[in-house]
Amino acid sequence: MAQTIETHGGADLRPAGLRGVAADFSSDQRAFKTASWGKAMMWIFLLSDTFVFGCFLIAYMTARMSTPVPWPNPSEVFALHIGGQDVPLILIAIMTFVLISSSGTMAMAVNFGYRRDRRVTAILMLLTALLGATFVSMQAFEWTKLITEGVRPWENPWGAAQFGSTFFMITGFHGTHVTIGVIFLLIVARKVWRGDFDVERRGFFTSRKGRYEAVEIMGLYWHFVDLVWVFIFAFFYLW
Repeated sequence: MAQTIETHGGADLRPAGLRGVAADFSSDQRAFKTASWGKAMMWIFLLSDTFVFGCFLIAYMTARMSTPVPWPNPSEVFALHIGGQDVPLILIAIMTFVLISSSGTMAMAVNFGYRRDRRVTAILMLLTALLGATFVSMQAFEWTKLITEGVRPWENPWGAAQFGSTFFMITGFHGTHVTIGVIFLLIVARKVWRGDFDVERRGFFTSRKGRYEAVEIMGLYWHFVDLVWVFIFAFFYLW
């Protein structure tokens, strides 16, 4: 008979030896059985997106360290002319504050969602979408400023030509993620406001009755977008 390992004075179901090792690996399936399909798929998507952003940032580091031409100084490139003088990185600081603040409102929306407070949840999600749209608008202003100053994917007036291509590619890819997130925030907020999750109304992004899991899944995506911006901020604006 197979031996079992005793824990805390009682017999555990885990067999001894190699069978116990196999049981440890196979027991991980229980973690996936407790997660919903939507949440598991969001985690898989975020993992794949992490690899994409990671490759982009590695390519940026490679281009920056390998070029013999001096890299542009972020304090000069991203400065705004205010009150007769250049203020470095002021717009980027505001953008970062806005996006990080949206993570706070999103976390509060998830909290109130599981309390089944439809009104507060919808308001917080709309506020998160507003902050996200503000971020994208400021990013569009930043792009317009750089383009009018002569920055192109193939050249820029401050130094290495690779700066324009890597900047527009990575910040544009992230801005697209934020824009998509704002759209889905508005969709889910509307469904929360109408009470779709309370009456189990059929349609897209409607979870089981009484469950606001779609809000939590939306929160996972939004927190990921905010986290990626922290790395972009460090690589492009602080390095």
